[in-house]
Amino acid sequence: QVQFVESGGGWVQPGGSLRLSCTASGSISRIYTMGWYRQTPENQREWVAASTLGGLTNYADSVKGRFTISRDNAKNTVLLQMNSLKPEDTAVYYCNTLPNLSGSWGQGTQVTVSS
Repeated sequence: QVQFVESGGGWVQPGGSLRLSCTASGSISRIYTMGWYRQTPENQREWVAASTLGGLTNYADSVKGRFTISRDNAKNTVLLQMNSLKPEDTAVYYCNTLPNLSGSWGQGTQVTVSS
């Protein structure tokens, strides 16, 4: 099964930007939908953004207009460009298939938005 490694998180002030990267251990060229998720200690893991093989994208209402998901099937990577970050975006971010077909998760990458 394909595993995913997330990177690119860090600390940023409100209004700032970060770009997260997800590298797959195998090909994602046959995975129809890839997604980004996030989880805070207080909340369940929630879906954030999705990208299909056909080029369609979709976003949770809370990030629409600020986040952009993209995928490079040749490089087996999925990116999440996050702009106009807010403190409520603070979370550990994960990428995975959508839905999660394996039931497992990578380590994620921590994003902290604070002044």
